[in-house]
Amino acid sequence: QVQLVESGGGLVQPGGSLRLSCAASGRTFSSYGLGWFRQAPGKEREFVAITVWDRENTYYAYLGDSVKGRFTILRDSAKNTVHLQMNSLKPEDTAVYYCVATARRTAPRESSQYDYWGQGTQVTVSS
Repeated sequence: QVQLVESGGGLVQPGGSLRLSCAASGRTFSSYGLGWFRQAPGKEREFVAITVWDRENTYYAYLGDSVKGRFTILRDSAKNTVHLQMNSLKPEDTAVYYCVATARRTAPRESSQYDYWGQGTQVTVSS
């Protein structure tokens, strides 16, 4: 059974930092893209970040426009884990953050292109 289990969410003040982690299990994820989406109340799911390998096994990491320069995605392939380092957090970063996995090597931005989803972890940025 495939599982994506997130951890590391919580409450942080504006300007603070959090590190989210996701452990993937239940199949081989070495060729899969692993990343993050988020969903704020009343809004659609938003692409945050993804790590993928292309067909030449070159590693790529992509970030959504709203988090570039503040968030970093890191992958530990040996452990099937992916981390999201979030710095300079803003109130608008408040959302449920989901770990995701896709068999597609194209680093898709659409949520429908992802095969597996975690249960989500809440991140709240507030003073």
